[in-house]
Amino acid sequence: MQQLESLTREAQNLAGASEHSVTWHKKGITENEAEVARQMQICNACRYCEGFCAVFPAMTRRLQFDNKADLNYLANLCHNCGACLHACQYAPPHEFMVNIPQAMAKVRLETYTDFAWPAALGSLYKRNGLTVALAMAFGLALFLVLALLSQGSLWHEPLAGNFYAVFPHNTLVVLFGSVFGFSILALLIGVVRFWREITPGQASGVAVGEAAHYALKLKYLDGGHGEGCNDEDDRFTLRRRRYHHLTFYGFMLCFASTSVATIYHYVFGWQAPYDYTSLPVILGTVGGIGLLIGPIGLLTLNLKRSPLHGDAAQKPMDRGFIALLFLTSLTGLALLIWRDTGAMALLLAIHLGVVMALFLTMPYGKFAHGFYRCAALLKSSIEKRMPNKLSLGSD
Repeated sequence: MQQLESLTREAQNLAGASEHSVTWHKKGITENEAEVARQMQICNACRYCEGFCAVFPAMTRRLQFDNKADLNYLANLCHNCGACLHACQYAPPHEFMVNIPQAMAKVRLETYTDFAWPAALGSLYKRNGLTVALAMAFGLALFLVLALLSQGSLWHEPLAGNFYAVFPHNTLVVLFGSVFGFSILALLIGVVRFWREITPGQASGVAVGEAAHYALKLKYLDGGHGEGCNDEDDRFTLRRRRYHHLTFYGFMLCFASTSVATIYHYVFGWQAPYDYTSLPVILGTVGGIGLLIGPIGLLTLNLKRSPLHGDAAQKPMDRGFIALLFLTSLTGLALLIWRDTGAMALLLAIHLGVVMALFLTMPYGKFAHGFYRCAALLKSSIEKRMPNKLSLGSD
């Protein structure tokens, strides 16, 4: 124990020395990244949490933490489950102030900003919040509502659910296709830049399959022991993992619904609207329900979680993304239910405004974390299959 205390104090003093800060600056390492390096040095001396998640095995493969790419990789590998924070004997109020989830969260935001495309828009990550998200959704919905008003009344004779009688099909395809395409392109370019920076090595089919399995299962939201993330009162719970599953798979089902409808339209020539028992409507309904329950649960947890969990400055961005997902589902289900009424055009305009706001904020908001985390998981799967020449473990 004395040796461990000596090692951790040495790491503490080294990280805080002014000459060491100059070294960080020369290597392009930010203050937040230097803090992750300091804490990783302490954790690498302790290793109590070695089996908790992918971060700590990756940590043990390194002797030093003065590489910016490594720090960004480790930060995006962290799922902010909180298990290490609640288990750590050096967590606040200890003088070492070790809080891995919070330190990693701050570096993740810097990662999104640094690798954003176009680079000039990277600062939007720090401005993207609940107010911005709601204001954008309201503004776009209002614009479409006013466009309808310019053509006549918002209340109309029932149109049998024919959305294209309100907004032409080709207009919607060009408008939403271009925005969604740009959003995905911007995200992919950012992740490719991140991928090249962390020098992942050669990916094998086994590594890709494992990383995909871990991502789809959300394995590292189980706290490393299967009992889940730590709640605000230190209890283990799987609620966060389950709400993430409902949100993610709800979104994917809605995307699948749109994809199937696109195939119906262009391949088979089957025009919307589709019956309630059709595949696009069933997929959209089930996905929409998931996108109601999941975001409500995530928002509840976000509001209740301890300030020590994650970066409090990023909570507005988290809540903005959650709110847009929820409103997309709510307005979409309302449109489905009342599509055969005279309110269809108004509901359609509101829904399209919310969807447009979601697409516009996707590349510069919380949505990005899924892409970067998948890249980090893949690097982890590749790395652990490589000869570990730097490990300090028993092997």
